[in-house]
Amino acid sequence: MELEWDERKPLTAEQIAELEALSKRPDSEIDLSDIPELTDAFFENAVQGLSYRRMHKQQTTLRLDMDILDWFKRHAKDGKGYQTDINKALRAYVLAQEKKAAKKAG
Repeated sequence: MELEWDERKPLTAEQIAELEALSKRPDSEIDLSDIPELTDAFFENAVQGLSYRRMHKQQTTLRLDMDILDWFKRHAKDGKGYQTDINKALRAYVLAQEKKAAKKAG
């Protein structure tokens, strides 16, 4: 299950108090033992411009082959989310093409 932060929903008083308490703690108290240090290799593969916040969507009409659309619908959980799955597949393709082009360029 993918959780998304809803920026329209205000934080509760309890959440605000917890964030304030955390902000007062020194960085030395943060346990980083389960987080690997980022290396140069990580940044070589990083993609600029992507974030975990919700991307802006634009509604469009798109003609797809019936078998392709059917496949995504059949593989979506309870038949829901197939449009998101199509978007993810297109994004993966675009990123792969950009990576390929970047390798060619330099």
